[in-house]
Amino acid sequence: MQKGRNEGALEGIRFADFTWTLAGGMATKHFADYGATVVNIEWPKRGGLRTVQPFRDGKPGVNRSGYFNYYHTNTYSLTLELSHPKAVEIAKKLILWADIVAENFTPGTMEKWGLGYEDLRKIKPDIIMIRTSHLGQTGPFAKHPGLGNHLNALSGVVYLTGWPDLDPVALIVAYTDYFSGIFGTTALLAALDYRRRTGKGQLLDVSQLEAGLQFQLPSLVDYIVNERIQERMGNACPYAVPHGAYRCKGEERWCAIAVSTDQEWRAFCQVIGNPNWTRESRFSTLRGRKNNEEELNRLVEEWTINFTAEQVMSMMQAVGVAAGVVQNAEDLYNDPQLRYRNFFWVMDHLEIGSFSHQGEPSVLSKTPAQPRIPAACLGEHNEYVCREFLGISEEEFDALLISGMFGL
Repeated sequence: MQKGRNEGALEGIRFADFTWTLAGGMATKHFADYGATVVNIEWPKRGGLRTVQPFRDGKPGVNRSGYFNYYHTNTYSLTLELSHPKAVEIAKKLILWADIVAENFTPGTMEKWGLGYEDLRKIKPDIIMIRTSHLGQTGPFAKHPGLGNHLNALSGVVYLTGWPDLDPVALIVAYTDYFSGIFGTTALLAALDYRRRTGKGQLLDVSQLEAGLQFQLPSLVDYIVNERIQERMGNACPYAVPHGAYRCKGEERWCAIAVSTDQEWRAFCQVIGNPNWTRESRFSTLRGRKNNEEELNRLVEEWTINFTAEQVMSMMQAVGVAAGVVQNAEDLYNDPQLRYRNFFWVMDHLEIGSFSHQGEPSVLSKTPAQPRIPAACLGEHNEYVCREFLGISEEEFDALLISGMFGL
């Protein structure tokens, strides 16, 4: 732990975190970064995000996954082989210690181990349990297993992604994992406030599908009101043109530009030197520009290709036209704005050395999120958690280790 740090906003909150993918785990990360004590219970045979590339130096290993390590700041790792009866006993002790239990297995999995919500209430009546799953804990399809990439399709995001004349595009990021983490964090804060006022815990049932639908409301409303199904539009926008990502000087360098009003159109034309085609009647109105959008995009790119993406962005922004460089991972990691705000937390990982972990996007003036411990190696804190948090003696821990309940 860092000495002299400010007390975290969520200092004193204790988490027994059974989550094993990013959904659910994002919520516990937010709590950990703001001072909560989070113990991530890992099942060694399952692997989870620890098996996901990229790996440091291209060498696979449970402690070398950049994907896992990037998102697991400030949490402790406790491995439990939950098919072992002694492991379930330790899990129940941890639940008695905790304020919140989090899990994101297929509904019914925790019940198989005797760790469902009703089981937890018998151990600790005021426990708060958050369950993040594919479709929620109830309903005709609730027990169907799945991951965030499937939810991209089920929530309608994939249908709207791509070009009008081509097939839908599957996304490389499981967006609903991030959405459900945000909604889960908000629900947990509300549940903690409720318990503070009433002394009562409760069950939080977070559906990733329903979290994803929050970002599909315009298309849903359009169908409900007009019985119209929105279709793929590529980079187009109904109320802006030019609107797209335009090729610039250099290899795979692009700049996004959006022109929404006639005033912005005039400013845009000024920047590109008012060529003759900008004065043609077919481009004089928004409707005209939309009707000739394909040709307009070609003409815009004939100009942008002569400049770097950074130059295009600066020139457009100087006259009030929305524009931004299409940044890749290298751009983001070296972005001076992100660096200034300390978004990347560099800490020394036990196996892979210096590593940048994700920080928090919200800066609290009195109790900012802080890097305290790097992402853990698998089972790194088994003894520490058992002895320091659960009060297990050295002799008892040695017996548990010999029993094989840690699964390592």
